[in-house]
Amino acid sequence: MLIDGHTQVFFVLGHPVTQVRAPEVFNPLFQTHGVNAVLLPAEVAPERFEGFVRGALSAANVPGLWLTIPHKTPAVALSQHVDRLGRRAGAVNALRREPDGSLRGALFDGLGLSKSLDHFGLAPEGRRVLVLGLGGAGTAVATSLAERRLGTLALWDRDPAHTQRIAARLADGAAAPVHAVATPDASGFDLVVHCTSLGLNRDDPLPFDVEALAPGAAVVDILMKPYATPLQQACEKRGITVHPGFEMLTQQVPEYLRFFGFEAMADALAADLTPVRQALQRVA
Repeated sequence: MLIDGHTQVFFVLGHPVTQVRAPEVFNPLFQTHGVNAVLLPAEVAPERFEGFVRGALSAANVPGLWLTIPHKTPAVALSQHVDRLGRRAGAVNALRREPDGSLRGALFDGLGLSKSLDHFGLAPEGRRVLVLGLGGAGTAVATSLAERRLGTLALWDRDPAHTQRIAARLADGAAAPVHAVATPDASGFDLVVHCTSLGLNRDDPLPFDVEALAPGAAVVDILMKPYATPLQQACEKRGITVHPGFEMLTQQVPEYLRFFGFEAMADALAADLTPVRQALQRVA
């Protein structure tokens, strides 16, 4: 990859950041499409987040940032402009510098998950859906799902007060009934979307009792690891349909590219996401 004085430099910020797959996807795509840009991972502690954002985006050749755990929610406070989904969720996963120097935030996680369900043939309309974990990604997922005509949308997080706040926020104007639940009990649900951090380590406990799932239920575990997480293994053992988070990222790729001004590249990939899936398969 050619990196020179004209290269546009983007960072994906996280704490930790070792789990991110975006650089392994976007950098080969930039190279294939002849785009002089690079995406680099940067581990940034929460207390250094604001300083890093302001410093990095003061560089003329750093036009924007990707964001992951735990920076999606704090980034909203730094943004002068936030898209509709970001405002509803209270989180963004992309920041760009506008020509006047202001920051614009956008949220693609939930849109990616919603589109991935359609790709899997799991259109959520009419389904009883449970979202577990309401960090930045989980809240984004819940926000997008609340706009679809589900049978019901149940939310759980280990912080009950936070769960109630998110449920109340999303219930206002939602296309489906939204409510908080007190436990991560998956019984009675057709679709479970797992958005907690459990599974980042091979020896993590299961986030919920897989035995409680009905035989026809499906699970999406948004984690992207180069191995089956404990949850994915438990679902496969029971014969439960389970999908990892790779397709969720795949579906976001054109959205990120369009947000950062790479219109032609976004259009090409939106028409055929095969190169993105191939890139993810190489790192999966």
